[in-house]
Amino acid sequence: MTGCEITSCERSNNDLLSRCQSVDLTSANTLRLPCQAERYVAPKTLSALQHVVREAVAKQWHITLLGGGSNVLLPAKLKGIAIRPAMQQWWLESCGESVVAHVGAGVNWHSLVMTLSARGLWGIENLALIPGDCGAAPVQNIGAYGVELKDVLVGVQVVELASGNVRWLSADACQFGYRDSIFKKSLADKVVITQLALRLSKTPLPRLGYGDLAARVAASANCLAVAQAVCAIRQEKLPDPQVLANAGSFFKNPLVNSDQLSRLLQACPSMPYFPQVNGQSKLAAGWLIDQCGLKGIRQGAFGVHARQALVLVHFGGGDRCELLQFAEHIAHKVYNQFGVELEPEPRLVQA
Repeated sequence: MTGCEITSCERSNNDLLSRCQSVDLTSANTLRLPCQAERYVAPKTLSALQHVVREAVAKQWHITLLGGGSNVLLPAKLKGIAIRPAMQQWWLESCGESVVAHVGAGVNWHSLVMTLSARGLWGIENLALIPGDCGAAPVQNIGAYGVELKDVLVGVQVVELASGNVRWLSADACQFGYRDSIFKKSLADKVVITQLALRLSKTPLPRLGYGDLAARVAASANCLAVAQAVCAIRQEKLPDPQVLANAGSFFKNPLVNSDQLSRLLQACPSMPYFPQVNGQSKLAAGWLIDQCGLKGIRQGAFGVHARQALVLVHFGGGDRCELLQFAEHIAHKVYNQFGVELEPEPRLVQA
């Protein structure tokens, strides 16, 4: 991938953005969907990002925000300008028995988890090996093994696309839900996330009650051991996107009310489910897909992974249209058998 990495010393060059043209973003998304962008920039500082945003607005370019590309479905052609915040700075602030980590949007999430876990800081060890940049984490409210980003997030720094101004949002203001946030609703395409503040604990706080984790890790284990166990489990079940293109979990685990759950359990007593605090229950989308006999199937350039039915893989040569048709086929099969609707998890980027 080629493009422009904007630094603060380049802000006075008003012609720079106009030269960041015709950029291949196929390698910038883990599904490796072919995509040609008119322009692409990766600002490394807050001031450089503000400059890019203000220039783009002045030129009336459509702005597309990108992170690590692990949770997006890119179109064949992307007009305007694609911006990937590339701020790599992070630092720690001690606050008694807790530590606040201030993290730039361009920091790799998994690297951060392993580094902080190695320092004995608890809170995000269950979120190891989730791909992507830190700036994209609040958009999805990333979660795994009983932990979500909202559990540790203090606040988010954003730049308003309309003005280029900076402001902070508290965790409550982010309106987090299951794989959901204000950044997918009222603030969608209106702000770019530039920094996170995460509150971590120096005191051991293991969360081992989800999936295979308790069987892998002793209750007395340190947080690095927990993170390493999560990595081992994920590597056993999930394909490496560097080897086989994929976007991780393609469908959200559906939420159902108590009446729906009762009907489903009458027909399928062995169906796994996870009660939620709001009275709903979360179903395992991968289990539903597997029960429809779809695990391991292939249709053209795309398929359902042989070990994890929640993951759709790209064997090469396909495009977004073909992928969406394949995903619709799977969702249709699940709905016909269970009456449960599956919703794609990756963000559909508009052309």
